[in-house]
Amino acid sequence: MKDIKDQFSDVIITLVVPVFNEEQVLPLLVKEIQAFCKARPETIRVLFVDDGSTDSSAALIRSLTGHMAGVKLIRFSRNFGHQLAVTAGLHRVEADSDAAIVMDSDLQDPLSVCGEMIDTWKSGYDVVYGIRRKRAGVSIFTRVMYRIYYRMFSGLSETGAPENAGDFRLLSARVIEAYKEFGEQQPYVRGLIAWLGFNQTGIEYSRPARAAGHSKYSWSRLFQLGFDGITSFSGKPLQYSVKVGLLISALSILGLFWALFEKFVLHTDLPGWASLVFIGFFFGGLQLFFLGIVGSYVARVYEEVKGRPRFIIQQVWESGEGSNSRESEYHSHINSGSE
Repeated sequence: MKDIKDQFSDVIITLVVPVFNEEQVLPLLVKEIQAFCKARPETIRVLFVDDGSTDSSAALIRSLTGHMAGVKLIRFSRNFGHQLAVTAGLHRVEADSDAAIVMDSDLQDPLSVCGEMIDTWKSGYDVVYGIRRKRAGVSIFTRVMYRIYYRMFSGLSETGAPENAGDFRLLSARVIEAYKEFGEQQPYVRGLIAWLGFNQTGIEYSRPARAAGHSKYSWSRLFQLGFDGITSFSGKPLQYSVKVGLLISALSILGLFWALFEKFVLHTDLPGWASLVFIGFFFGGLQLFFLGIVGSYVARVYEEVKGRPRFIIQQVWESGEGSNSRESEYHSHINSGSE
């Protein structure tokens, strides 16, 4: 009878790992990956995407993985953002890979869960995403804000994206090929994967705290990511702005008729310029708010029609035995995301 490890040795899984200024955690990550590769019967490849790190992350990846087989590093010319780093990694997954797992480099996406994803994928699923049952090191306020956002996203969009599921997920080869068809300048990866359909399922896990370093996602970046997700998959904010505008107009007309009735029928004076000033500020702020929503959609259209490359890869490095490591430079190569 064929050994289980030999039975699945021809199955190739690629780990897609975006990296941005993670020199503190990389030694721990590489050690975990090495143990994972030895424990699994499949052939595991690793694709690091350096999103314009300003520390020694890229050099550290080379020194730590130079002796390993199946490790590749692609470097952006500057920081283009996590979602584009994930997209670039998926575009660079080799054609003979059976599946890819997108995971963060901070070890908050445990490799033990990657093993569960692979086993679940083998049972016939195309997408296996991680559902965060618990979040270590996260405040109650942050958890509440995450829950509010996921509920809001589900209510506004029609993609049915799972709650508490980030970008940590396994994608089959055909899902990766389908994802490559997208050409959005500002991709919202988890939403796009949900939109694709296919046979998807989730597995719950407890998300640990960062192994080292600190999160690169500030509140402003999280807000921008969430806003991009909503505007990418729903036009309802524009529809709601029209409805609210009509409602305010109707109430204003009723208020005008009431003021005329008070003045000419009841002969009542209507003092109170201060209240009128505050009302004016209120409606002015409301108009600016909805104008900002409209402007955000216009800005997204503007970004799409410019046709600029989504990211620029300046360097590709592959591991090997000693001097067999390969490196190629992309000084003037512009990568639009399509291969």
